[in-house]
Amino acid sequence: MAHTFEELVQKRRAADQAHHRVEQLRDSYGPPTQQQWTRRQSTTYETAVRAWRDLDRDAQAAMTEYVKEGGQSLHKIEAKVRKAVQDGDQGM
Repeated sequence: MAHTFEELVQKRRAADQAHHRVEQLRDSYGPPTQQQWTRRQSTTYETAVRAWRDLDRDAQAAMTEYVKEGGQSLHKIEAKVRKAVQDGDQGM
């Protein structure tokens, strides 16, 4: 499946947002080794981590495919995608 640069930015942005959610939950619940999390907290956290990992894996796979199709450097594309995510720009 061919991916556009805009799709790569959207996928990276979604993965970054999911990672941010995991960090928010960890900050909110406290370290699991120092505090006993409720069953609901554990389930919520584990679900958030799985979502983040799935989105991150999808973003990486799409970027790898994009690089193979375009013959560009993975590092350069990753940097451009990160910059676009930071700048809030989806079109390049």
